[in-house]
Amino acid sequence: MGLAVVLGLLIGLALGSLGGGGSILAVPVLAHLAGQTAGAATATSLVAVGVSAAVGSLGHAREGHVRWGAAAAFVATGVAGSWAGTTLGDRLDGDVLLLAFSGLVLLAAHRMLTACPSCTRVGEEEALAADGEPDRRDPGLTGVVRVVLTGTLVGFITGLFGVGGGFVIVPALTLALGLNMAQAIATSLVVIVGNALVALGFRGLDAVDWELALPFTATMVVGSYVGSRVAHRLPPAASLRAFASLLVLVAVGNAVAAGAALWG
Repeated sequence: MGLAVVLGLLIGLALGSLGGGGSILAVPVLAHLAGQTAGAATATSLVAVGVSAAVGSLGHAREGHVRWGAAAAFVATGVAGSWAGTTLGDRLDGDVLLLAFSGLVLLAAHRMLTACPSCTRVGEEEALAADGEPDRRDPGLTGVVRVVLTGTLVGFITGLFGVGGGFVIVPALTLALGLNMAQAIATSLVVIVGNALVALGFRGLDAVDWELALPFTATMVVGSYVGSRVAHRLPPAASLRAFASLLVLVAVGNAVAAGAALWG
């Protein structure tokens, strides 16, 4: 457990310095280094992801960027998806779940390299610098359909894998509801908190290894704070490429381990 807690600190440093993405490493760390089952790792990850998003949303909320109505709509439409993801996760073999998780990590790495605003501090700062006034048009029927479909998809991802899905939420908020980037990023963090709580509700609190989850989350939050304080000293593009490369290595290693256990 000591190693996993230390790695929670390192994950937090990545999360704080890059502005996102680090929490996706929680599941493989918990599964392969802390010895948790895939189900327990994804459940414990929900605590870390939810708390990290809550802490990250505080500053945005104080600045008035959160659109609470949009966040509530996304969380509400994600309930069915969260239930479906949780149900599927309970029925899947743990190694199959971890194998699928590797695909999600590769997708996150790809989005990082394309400067996804919800994935990294680099992308967020670039998007905010180029951002204009919010588009206040009526989202119409197409926008409502996008919210329902995306909310369901994100809920499913959270319920199944125990991750936030910000790289899906932010584009949907800008395209479907016309939020500017500051509003979309802030609102996505609140959505992640809500989805994590919903998924935990479906799984049950007893699915979480609290003895590990509490210190792991605490060190992750501390690391995130420290990382955010030193972020401006890091070469952003190089740090981004290095972390994306790390994600690829983790995805491959996780896939090899899960595949070997599954077919060995």
